[in-house]
Amino acid sequence: MSETGATHVTAEIRAYLVTEFLAGEDSSDLTDDYDLIDSGVIDSLGLVRLISHIASRYGLAVDDIDFGPDDFRTLTAITRLVRENAPATAA
Repeated sequence: MSETGATHVTAEIRAYLVTEFLAGEDSSDLTDDYDLIDSGVIDSLGLVRLISHIASRYGLAVDDIDFGPDDFRTLTAITRLVRENAPATAA
């Protein structure tokens, strides 16, 4: 995935997070390195929803990927996970 593709992934995931978890709230703090878990933006149910979203959107076979909470802690980490595991056609 190219840098442009990674930028697109980050923007799409940011939009998803704002829509699904921060609707009506100030999202100006949602930088690429903002801690989504410690801040409470994503809880355990939210993490399941996010994994389902990126699996569907980017064609990730989540059963075949070794990941943990830190892979979803920031937009940077989520983008890296998608870049490393998405089929080339999903970007």
